[in-house]
Amino acid sequence: MGKNKLQKFADMAAYPHVFEYPYSVAEEIPFDMKGNWHRDFFGNDRPIVLELGCGRGEYTVGLGRRFPEKNFIGVDIKGARMWSGATEALEEGLANVAFLRTNIEIIDRFFAAGEVSEIWLTFSDPQMKKVTKRLTSTYFLERYRRFLTTDGRIHVKTDSNFLFTYTRYLLEENKLPVEVMTEDLYRSGAADEILNIKTYYEQQWLDRGLNIKYIRFRLPQQAMLTEPEVEIEPDAYRSYNRSKRSGLQTGK
Repeated sequence: MGKNKLQKFADMAAYPHVFEYPYSVAEEIPFDMKGNWHRDFFGNDRPIVLELGCGRGEYTVGLGRRFPEKNFIGVDIKGARMWSGATEALEEGLANVAFLRTNIEIIDRFFAAGEVSEIWLTFSDPQMKKVTKRLTSTYFLERYRRFLTTDGRIHVKTDSNFLFTYTRYLLEENKLPVEVMTEDLYRSGAADEILNIKTYYEQQWLDRGLNIKYIRFRLPQQAMLTEPEVEIEPDAYRSYNRSKRSGLQTGK
């Protein structure tokens, strides 16, 4: 699409369905939409679904197209990437799609208790060195609880064996209800219309022969969560520009 970052940020600032509250300004600028997304933006009481770490927004937009009976919000801090999905949603007139540019560490500042019904984590960085940065860690799950509905649903779609294994151990440790778990989504028969939406990064890993893993689980409000005490073999490549750690080529 040929636009530079400054042009993209200018577009984003003018888009009516994009809200920008990075950590640097979140303390100073009030966010009036918290608790009011249904009334003040979507204009309906349909379920709200978040995609955290939405990148280019492929899943957010794809879900919005397929499910007009739900509302979708893509969340990421990378505005230049998010511009692609935000522009696509605007051009298609998807009134059930919005984007929030902020740090996921403060995601609970933007949604009120019970305001969100589902969360998608699509190809999140596995953050192999620091537990509290993993989007399925207790650090984040406790934050999600603050705005998820009772027994809210979380989807994890990943190529990372590390993140998949870590999440599986965490679910077992805390006895969280698992609905679907597979180490090879597209050979398991579990891939439906939703799961067949593919992001830019996912298609790269599929082209290189990597299995796509998927977990869907519920997050009850009760009981304190604890981290599993396990050693997990790290991935042989890094989350995004993974070729920097191995011979795995990510460009064509």
